[in-house]
Amino acid sequence: MPAIVLDGKAQAAQSEEELKERVAQMKAKSGGKTPILATLLVGADPSSATYVRMKGNACRRIDMDSLAIELPEETTTEQLLSKIEELNANPDVHGILLQHPVPEQIDERACFDAISLAKDVDGVTCLGFGRMAMGEEAYGCATPKGIMRILEHYKIEIKGKHAVVVGRSPILGKPMAMMLLNEHATVTICHSRTQNLSDLVKQADIIVGAVGIPEFIKADWIKEGAVVIDAGYHTGGVGDIELSGVIDKASAYTPVPGGVGPMTINTLIWQTVESGEKALG
Repeated sequence: MPAIVLDGKAQAAQSEEELKERVAQMKAKSGGKTPILATLLVGADPSSATYVRMKGNACRRIDMDSLAIELPEETTTEQLLSKIEELNANPDVHGILLQHPVPEQIDERACFDAISLAKDVDGVTCLGFGRMAMGEEAYGCATPKGIMRILEHYKIEIKGKHAVVVGRSPILGKPMAMMLLNEHATVTICHSRTQNLSDLVKQADIIVGAVGIPEFIKADWIKEGAVVIDAGYHTGGVGDIELSGVIDKASAYTPVPGGVGPMTINTLIWQTVESGEKALG
């Protein structure tokens, strides 16, 4: 039986149609107000600028407003914190995205954690992570939450399965593991320094590549029938998993590109709409 393609691009497009309707309903009820996502870009990193632009485009596609704030490379931690506090206090802003990475002189963690929990639609605060891990209400980190939405949409069984997450970053690997655990998977967290990594990956019913190294996870490590989630994207259009050798033996897989990426952006917008609905009643 051929593997199911977990088409994040198609799912995101479908979700945008639903979000567009929700935004229209909000406009009608609030006298024309829409949710607003504020994006903060510090410096002139071209990749970061591209990502911010893509998020702004996604807002426009559902007729939602966005506020793009660009700060110079030499911005200090204190200046960035001041801008975040200004956005926290602005009742017209419903979501705040601080684009990672920031210039090295800035304390990124302090700035992430300054974002109000109610506006942390990218799921980057320690408070939000802790609440999510404990099963309390919070917005999930956009990429792992997007992956969970893909698994739900395609009715992939999680309960009781052995999930192996390769990667431990605070905004992908760690929250991914907690989200899977909350859905009753048995979770193993690995990383680039894990010994006998191939043996652990071979046990996975669900494998999530989130290590940030091109094709680090080899096709022959993955068992027949596994669900393969590739959260990486690198030059040349490859992910963290050697997908070419996986397609014929996986039960389902996310393509690269067109899998996890579109659902990451969609989840950010989806959570901003949720925040707007709460604020605008």
